[in-house]
Amino acid sequence: MQYTFWGLSVWDLVVIFIYFVVILVVAIRASILVKNSEDYFMAGRRFGKLIQTFAAYGQATSVENVTATTTMVNANGASGIWAMLAGGLFNLPVFWMTSIWYRRLRVLTLGDFFEERYGSKRMAGFYALCQIIFFIMIGAFGLMAMAKTVAAITAKPESELTKTEQVEYLKAVELEKLQAADFALLSADEKDRLSELQLLNPKKEYSYLNENMLIWIVAIVTLIYASIGGLAAAFLVDLLQGIFTIVLSVMLIPFAMVNVNLMHGGTGAVGSFDIMHKVLPASFMELWGSPSLIEFTWYWILAFSVMIVITTAVQANQLTACGSAKDDHTARYGFVSGMLLKRYSTVLWGLLALFTVVLYGGKISNPDYVWGHATRDLLGPAGFGLVGLMIACLIAALMSAKSAFMITAAAMITNNLYKPFRPNQSEAHYVKMGRIFGALYMFISAYFAVKSNSIFELFKMTMMFNSILAAGFWLGMLWRRSNAAGVWASMIIMFVATVVLPFGVPVISGMRTSEYLSKTTQPVPVSRVYTASEMDVQNRKEEIEKWQRLNDAGKAEGTCPGLLIAGDKFEKITLLPKKSIFWSEGLKIVDGKVTGLGNLKVELIALDWLGWDLSKNSYSLNETLTFLFRIIFPFLILMLVAVYTKPEDKTRLDQFYGKMLTPVVGTHLDDDLAMEQTRANPYRFNYLKIFPESNWEFRRWNREDWNGVIGSSLAAVSVVILLVFLVNLGS
Repeated sequence: MQYTFWGLSVWDLVVIFIYFVVILVVAIRASILVKNSEDYFMAGRRFGKLIQTFAAYGQATSVENVTATTTMVNANGASGIWAMLAGGLFNLPVFWMTSIWYRRLRVLTLGDFFEERYGSKRMAGFYALCQIIFFIMIGAFGLMAMAKTVAAITAKPESELTKTEQVEYLKAVELEKLQAADFALLSADEKDRLSELQLLNPKKEYSYLNENMLIWIVAIVTLIYASIGGLAAAFLVDLLQGIFTIVLSVMLIPFAMVNVNLMHGGTGAVGSFDIMHKVLPASFMELWGSPSLIEFTWYWILAFSVMIVITTAVQANQLTACGSAKDDHTARYGFVSGMLLKRYSTVLWGLLALFTVVLYGGKISNPDYVWGHATRDLLGPAGFGLVGLMIACLIAALMSAKSAFMITAAAMITNNLYKPFRPNQSEAHYVKMGRIFGALYMFISAYFAVKSNSIFELFKMTMMFNSILAAGFWLGMLWRRSNAAGVWASMIIMFVATVVLPFGVPVISGMRTSEYLSKTTQPVPVSRVYTASEMDVQNRKEEIEKWQRLNDAGKAEGTCPGLLIAGDKFEKITLLPKKSIFWSEGLKIVDGKVTGLGNLKVELIALDWLGWDLSKNSYSLNETLTFLFRIIFPFLILMLVAVYTKPEDKTRLDQFYGKMLTPVVGTHLDDDLAMEQTRANPYRFNYLKIFPESNWEFRRWNREDWNGVIGSSLAAVSVVILLVFLVNLGS
């Protein structure tokens, strides 16, 4: 295929241009619907199941999900797909029950919940600040992932590199060769050169497109269409972009199958799966108990799933996705359906990633670029603008999530930070300020994406914020005795324990090189018996060659490994390496000293001080303990403080819980009439309570509740069945 502009054909550019024109037209038409703040921030709560499904799918799915799945599979095999699914798959039944909460709240932002439930504007403001930081960082992270993937699609061939780029490219190639060689066999000069190049970290991938320019273009387009039409525009475009994202999920698979067959002499769809099992090591195709993810235990999965449920519930975009539905049923049906679509998409992304391992066999040094290379190599020769369509799909996947985040962030800034200082302004004024704050959010996200060197640490830090906020939300919904004093105590203590200490203590001189903090888990050998594949045979040949080189140098240990023939049974011993207990990114030798990387896990330090020898635990168990800390500790603090402090005003609580028991059905007028009755008699639905005389606000399930929980559970099982079927097809 002959590329003409920025590495793309005219047809590719036409497809991308048409895509941008269409979403801008949708935004302009949606702007007609904006009459007040509720129209702008919540789309007038008018949409049905189809729009709500793709709204939920869009705000939960972005381009970084695609690249993360590809990276996990390239690094860990088929078990990497399971790792990407496990955290949210079995939470679908819980989402069915909690999604109606956001619709019944009948507020503009989740910050309004904290003000209404606890009577504190400051708490609402604190929540809004935490969530705004969170959305800025994940917005920046998504922009970075999109830019890198599109840049890989439009990569320059070596022949078109500039002189400066060629110099750095050659350094990168030299670094790869030195890293691939046996370090013990390198000369002193080569070892020095290796150290020098590792510090330089030369760039090997160059693109026709400037990544920073692409970030700003996509950010500006997202800003334009979302700010013009508000959430209505974002959700209507989400319908289009959701379809594009699903196309992205399946488009490359048939092309990959054809190329796998051409490369290895197979025929038909099943033939490509046969080749995959013949070429890839059997260990690579293990879904459960793989040596690559042996630490991925059932208790890790359970604790991680619970933490995901707890922390996801307090994300501000949950209210945006569910609270904008026209009624209860639409809110829960749309949200769970959207989450289910994402799980199916993840399986398809993982399947394609397995085919790319067959095609590239580790030739691409950075797994983050695999999707981009596959797009260029598989779709480019076909022509017809398919590369442009894939770029449009990738941008769509990003913008569908980021537009929802932008509107959510703008709503919180306007309603929870700006409005308390400028009350009693017109609806037009607040819509105008929402547009300004949305623009500010998008520009800051783009700025952090461009300044990407430190973004990863900041992104990880924001991921902890939701465990700080979660207890106040969950107990506020379910326990009358939860009060502002308990919530503030929980938030402040968790903020110190999960942000201030983990990131502040390492700044103290000598902490990163502390001998005490360099403790590790014990290495564990794991044995498995496999049937040799072509890749196993090739790997064994390389092991034999390496042993022979060491033997010639007089440095070989043990006996030479025996030759393998495809189909032979052989034992493979994988040594699970020792891992740092206290440092999030492990340990590294720096200037001859063992140095801790990342942030500190202060909860594990506390357990060590109490006498628990964590070095005897598996890494999985220690990680599970950190999850349990974030799950249990904030709730425990809140409940202890609340029991010994003054409860919230009974009248306010009666009105709040009466509202939460009032279903949203029919038209907006019907709901207004229902709420008038509830305000007059907040106890009218008390017969639904399981414990009417207690402080616990659990309600009895009706037929729709039971049908939804059972149906979503079966849907989750169907995803697992599809995954097992595809991974084992042809074996």
